[in-house]
Amino acid sequence: MDNVSLSNTTVKICNMREASFLLPVCTILAIVTLVTLCGNVLVIISIAYFRQLHTLTNYLVLSLAVSDLLIGIMVLPFVIFLFVTPCSPLHDVLCRVRGFFDMLLCLASILNLFCICIERYYAVCQPLSYQTKINSRIILGMIFMVWSLSSVLSFVLTFGGNKSKERCAIVQILKLSVIAAVIAFHIPFVVMFTLYMKILLVVRRQARSIHTASLSDGVSKAERRATLMLAMVIGVFFICWAPVSICATYQPFNHFSLPLKVMEIFKFLAWLNSMLNPFIYAYSHSLFRSAFRFILMGKIYTKIGPNARLQ
Repeated sequence: MDNVSLSNTTVKICNMREASFLLPVCTILAIVTLVTLCGNVLVIISIAYFRQLHTLTNYLVLSLAVSDLLIGIMVLPFVIFLFVTPCSPLHDVLCRVRGFFDMLLCLASILNLFCICIERYYAVCQPLSYQTKINSRIILGMIFMVWSLSSVLSFVLTFGGNKSKERCAIVQILKLSVIAAVIAFHIPFVVMFTLYMKILLVVRRQARSIHTASLSDGVSKAERRATLMLAMVIGVFFICWAPVSICATYQPFNHFSLPLKVMEIFKFLAWLNSMLNPFIYAYSHSLFRSAFRFILMGKIYTKIGPNARLQ
């Protein structure tokens, strides 16, 4: 009798699980997923199609867009499914799979951004040695290291820690959550912020130089565009990832006292980073705006070719 009552109670909880929030939460997640997919597909097509966008920086941007796109394909749909079906027989397995891809793709996204910052540092601060230190082979090596390191770390951090006994949540509480936060946020942000401050000082110094402005005006404009894009990407990255990363660092030392719903909201904010990056490219870089316009208007299927002049 007790077992029957317990079973009936469990079914009732599953059927009534946050019913008043189910529709709005799933609607918001579906919209974020759709916008993430569309925005990053635009970035990938733009860089792959238009030769004017075939630069070393944009190869790293392409890798970043792929990781953000895969978050929209392999993470957010899992989140929606697990939220809607908390008592599915495959819930625990899908929870682990979602957790692995979440860690893998979020790490790849952050490390791609880290590599973009390094490339910009050499381009602006050490232009004379840029050609020898940064080339297509080095960029491909960076991309390979990003995805290899992300795969290894995500496996260790996902399966090496003990998951909480609570239901599969958007945020999984691991014993290794502090290590994950340090690797995925604290170290990359400190390094990126330091490099960007150096880049900003050099750009301001170049802007004051009459010789630089007169001899390489086109080059300096291109560098300023890329630097502006980097600044916005780093700023949005900090806004989106700081809350969940700081809380993940703080939680183990405070007996995991922070409500799980708060952590889930912060994690959702972190996923927004993958949706916002394409808008940053469009806002800060006129070439991306032109490419997006050509694609959305269907001009790439007419007389427009990959050699089209973007303005």
